[in-house]
Amino acid sequence: MTRSRLLFVALATALLAVTACGGASDTTGGSSADEGSKSLSLVAYSTPQVVYDEIVPEFQKTGAGEGVGFKSSYGGSGEQSRAVEAGLKADVVAFSLAPDVERLVEAGLVGADWAKGPHDGFVSTSVVTFAVRKGNPKNIRTWADLLKPGVSVVTPNPFSSGGAKWNLLAAYGAASDGGSDDKAGLDFLRKLITRHVKVQDKSAREALQTFTSGTGDVLLAYENEAITAQKKGQEIDYVTPDDTIKIENPIAVTEKASPAAKEFLAFVLSQTGQEKFADWGYRPVNQKVFEEHKSKFSEPANLFTIRDLGGWDKVNDTMFDPEKGSVAKIEEAAGVSTAK
Repeated sequence: MTRSRLLFVALATALLAVTACGGASDTTGGSSADEGSKSLSLVAYSTPQVVYDEIVPEFQKTGAGEGVGFKSSYGGSGEQSRAVEAGLKADVVAFSLAPDVERLVEAGLVGADWAKGPHDGFVSTSVVTFAVRKGNPKNIRTWADLLKPGVSVVTPNPFSSGGAKWNLLAAYGAASDGGSDDKAGLDFLRKLITRHVKVQDKSAREALQTFTSGTGDVLLAYENEAITAQKKGQEIDYVTPDDTIKIENPIAVTEKASPAAKEFLAFVLSQTGQEKFADWGYRPVNQKVFEEHKSKFSEPANLFTIRDLGGWDKVNDTMFDPEKGSVAKIEEAAGVSTAK
């Protein structure tokens, strides 16, 4: 085990101890795990909390969910995945990106066949968009507009937040013509991060809170985050650029999960569960539900995927490796922590 790995385990264990003692955390719950004879631990990335807060009580009304209590934890996708790896109890994990599930596969906590289920293991999709101030006073329409003098951008830290990786990959893909011009893509990211990104919070939810509190002109975000903010009465607009990336959010049951976990997963993927995602601006993986809600979603002219950029293995190695990745070096030059 490397020194960095040992240090991470020690820090993660300490974090779990603080959380258990009532320290600051993103833990919340639809209902207490003590309310029934059965309980499930849901560990998820930050933004879909509003969705699961509605899905959980609906599941509990079903025969499969009767008497099932929940303990739910929300935070940055990467941090949540590492916490489960370090010992945080989880029956169901719902992350921002597939590598955060694969980390748990390598640790023996999630089955290697997790992506062979319905919808390739994904629970929802989205696209990267620009949340802007009401009326879009700085007329932000394109990626190039983000580099205009005086434009301040908010996006989370890609070394704690999965959403931040999607944001930067959308920018990179658009500037590099789908990855064909690596130099152009990295040049754009360098200018964006070092000159225009002023705040990099730990999670997408925190970044949204920072933006709605008045910081920045533009928030790089999932389309669903912008829709959720509007639904909650926030005075923002959003613009989806013509060139952006398709976000794919995975969900999986852990190897030692309670039997009720599979029933919960099936409910999340059912029409009822997927309707809740659609209500909060996520693109349902259930095609029937998606078609019913299609009018609320933008239609980018050029929508590319992580596979178009070479896949997660390549991207994480060449761009997000903390020691050698191109994005890591850009972030370090900007004074941002790349520690995992």
